[in-house]
Amino acid sequence: MTGQQIRTAALIGKYRSPEVAESLRVLAAFLREREVRVLLEDGTAASIGPDGFDVASYEAIGETADVAIVLGGDGTMLHSARRLAETDVPLVGVNQGRLGFMTDIAREDMLASMEDLLAGRFQAEQRFLLNAEVLRGGLCVFQTLALNDVVVNKGDVGRMIELKVEVDGEFLYVLRADGMIVATPTGSTAYALSANGPILQPAIAGIAVVPLCPHALSNRPITISDKSRVDLTLLAPHDGRVHFDGQARFDAHAGDCVRIARSSHSVTLLHPPGYSYFAMLREKLHWSAAPKHA
Repeated sequence: MTGQQIRTAALIGKYRSPEVAESLRVLAAFLREREVRVLLEDGTAASIGPDGFDVASYEAIGETADVAIVLGGDGTMLHSARRLAETDVPLVGVNQGRLGFMTDIAREDMLASMEDLLAGRFQAEQRFLLNAEVLRGGLCVFQTLALNDVVVNKGDVGRMIELKVEVDGEFLYVLRADGMIVATPTGSTAYALSANGPILQPAIAGIAVVPLCPHALSNRPITISDKSRVDLTLLAPHDGRVHFDGQARFDAHAGDCVRIARSSHSVTLLHPPGYSYFAMLREKLHWSAAPKHA
C-alpha cells in the first residue's frame, strides 16, 4: 500500500446523513480496538456530533493522518480530495451514495475491507487534478483545483454562449454551445460522460475537452495531452458561469479567460484487493447486464 503502518486515521462523512453517522461510529470503534487513533473532520463532527472524537480540521488531517477514510458518495470524495490535494494523505472511499465511481467499498464490506487496509493489502493509484484560473484583463481573479472537471456554461440564461477555444495558445475554434467541459480521466465518467465524452482509463495522461450541447454537430469531444493548456474565453456579449467539480463556482464576464492545465498536485486513492477499473465500469454502467422483461 503506502509502505507505512496506519497509526492515525481521519474519518470524513457526508453531512446530515443518519446512515453515515452510524457507519462512522461503527468504524471508529473498530479502529480504536486495533489501537488506531481516530480523527473526525470538523465539518463532519459539527453535523453528526463529536461524541468523544478527536476533532481535526483538514489542515490538521493533512499534517497528522496516515489515511483519510471517506464515507459518502463521489461528491464527498471530491470535496475531500480537493481539500487534501496539497498533502500526501491517501484516501479510501466507502460508498454510502448512489453510483460511487470513486468510493470502492460497499457499506456491508466496510469492516472486512478495513482489515485489509490495516494489513497493507490495498493498492495505491495516483489521480491528477486540474488547476483552473479565471483571468480578467490578464490578472487572475479566481483560482482553484478540480479532480473531476471544470465546466464553463451559460449560467441561468436560457440561450447559448460563445467561447473562443485555444489549446497551448493555438486557436482551435469558436464554440457556440451551452458550454464546455474540461475533464480529467477521473471526471470522464461524470458530467462529461453525459455529454457523450470519452471514458478515459485513469492511467491515460490525457484531458477530455467536451462541448456541451454544441450548435454545430461537427464540434466533437477530443482528448488532448495532459501537458496541454486549455484557454476558454467568453466572447461578448456573453457572460457565463464556471463550475469546479460541481462544488465551487465563479460568475465570469465577457472577455474573461478560463485557463485550465494539469496541476502539480495529485491525490492517492487506495483500492481494496481485487479492485478492477473495468469491473467497476461494468457494474456502475450496467454493461452486459441481463435484459429486463416487462
